[in-house]
Amino acid sequence: MSRAKPRGGCPGASPCGHPSPAREETTMPDHRKLGRELGLFATDPLIGAGLPFLLPDGAALRHTLEEYVRDLERRAGYQHVYSPVLGKRELYERSGHWAHYREDMFPPMAVGGEEMVLRPSLCPHHALVYRSRARSHRELPLRIAELGGMYRAELSGVLGGLNRVRAIQLNDAHLFCTPDQAAAEVHGALGLIRRVHRDLGLRPARYRLSLAGEGGKHAGSAEQWDRASALLVEALDSSGMEYEAVAGEAAFYGPKIDVQVVDSAGRESTLSTVQADFHQPERFDLRYTGPDGAAHRPVLVHRSVLGSLERAMAQLVEEHGGAFPPWLAPVQVLVLPVSDAQLPEASELLRRCLDAGLRAELAGPDRGSLGARVRAGRLVPYQAVLGAAEAAGGLVAPRLRDGRKVAALAVGEFLARVAERIGDRGMELWG
Repeated sequence: MSRAKPRGGCPGASPCGHPSPAREETTMPDHRKLGRELGLFATDPLIGAGLPFLLPDGAALRHTLEEYVRDLERRAGYQHVYSPVLGKRELYERSGHWAHYREDMFPPMAVGGEEMVLRPSLCPHHALVYRSRARSHRELPLRIAELGGMYRAELSGVLGGLNRVRAIQLNDAHLFCTPDQAAAEVHGALGLIRRVHRDLGLRPARYRLSLAGEGGKHAGSAEQWDRASALLVEALDSSGMEYEAVAGEAAFYGPKIDVQVVDSAGRESTLSTVQADFHQPERFDLRYTGPDGAAHRPVLVHRSVLGSLERAMAQLVEEHGGAFPPWLAPVQVLVLPVSDAQLPEASELLRRCLDAGLRAELAGPDRGSLGARVRAGRLVPYQAVLGAAEAAGGLVAPRLRDGRKVAALAVGEFLARVAERIGDRGMELWG
């Protein structure tokens, strides 16, 4: 473990990821350019800066990420909830965001004599989910997860593509546990983060233990901060992970583990995070009944494996250059009839692809020569070519994104092979 000089940090309740200065040049493509070329997202001045919208292929990528992470969390014992993106100003005064994070929040809106605020994080809402009824120690750890919207009043000068936006869709979770369970919950969250990064082909630059800095505005007592810091160090050390401790990068309510990534310009930002919090359970008077029948205070572990879906998508575009792993690709199979004579069989193959749950498109001769269509679909993992012989024999001639040509297969066998590779969520195209 190494220690760096303190520097100013963002007090946000989740990965805020103010990009650090460029560390080194990279050869990755800029997601802003490639994302537009691939038709993943766009912007319009009538909507506003920092508010990109996803086009159909971008929406397909996001849907896949959402379904993947929800399934993974469900298998790991998380319960999913929905909560509103608005809350009364009083809610954020209670959580401490109003006092410590107000300059990054949008101004309150007057509604029916009350001040309503677009939330800058999900944790206050999840604290209220926890306290919606009495809790017993037998229910803990209680893992509450949500893919929810939040809003940050970012300055125009720092906005960029999908990496830094004002409307954020966050993969967030809050783990309410006993003090004895907290280290194991942090350890489990770190394992989930490593699993997700492996499945997505993401390469973290480093793990950072973000601690309080001198003279910073922090909520809670020194004893709470010491306990939270010790908890994170214990989890990191037991995981055998290398990390760097940096002062001044903590959230306002507690220290955190930040998983850092580097973009195409060499700028570093936070993608995933695990945070320990003794402050908000006290602010919201959260309790559980212990084995002794008395009321006890839970520990709150904040955890985000994907961080903002926007930033995750930006990183994926740059890491893979648009050539996503087959299971993530917006279009997984491109059906290519050689001539108009094969259009009936190509349409039937498209239908079977869609019925098999594959994302597929048909690129007919009206789009140009076969060679031109092959080149235009170069980032699609699987191209299914149908010439006269294939159409007559119920076959397909597969071409893989890496340039390999596979011997003609029966349509059913081709679909089974592709579905198997996609179901495995692996990086290999064919095996």
